[in-house]
Amino acid sequence: MPRILVVDDDPDFLLICRRILEAEGYHVLEARSGDQALQMMRKTRPDLVLLDVMMTTTLEGVDVSREMEADPQLKDIPLVMVSSIATSEYASEFPEERVPIDAWISKPIQPEVLVKTVRRFLGG
Repeated sequence: MPRILVVDDDPDFLLICRRILEAEGYHVLEARSGDQALQMMRKTRPDLVLLDVMMTTTLEGVDVSREMEADPQLKDIPLVMVSSIATSEYASEFPEERVPIDAWISKPIQPEVLVKTVRRFLGG
């Protein structure tokens, strides 16, 4: 069963993702911060990461994606960024240079978009 790590500080978002993904047969792990996510990834390597941008800091998810890219053990894990930053007052803070992600999903998520994106990387 493929493991998906969902990283978000919003418990409601974690619950929604868990319900959608478990119904599709995926095993869901949860982290509420970037630091917790990186520790979990290094301990129990997920098959895919869904990562929020804005958590403890405005660009915490961007920092995590860059750490993943720099780590030989993590750099090949598919990374899907899930965020509402593009429609928030923080949109201008999002870096213009390339952010190391494989896909982007805007919040609020549509379940069919989430499942389609996950299947693109993991099948199912």
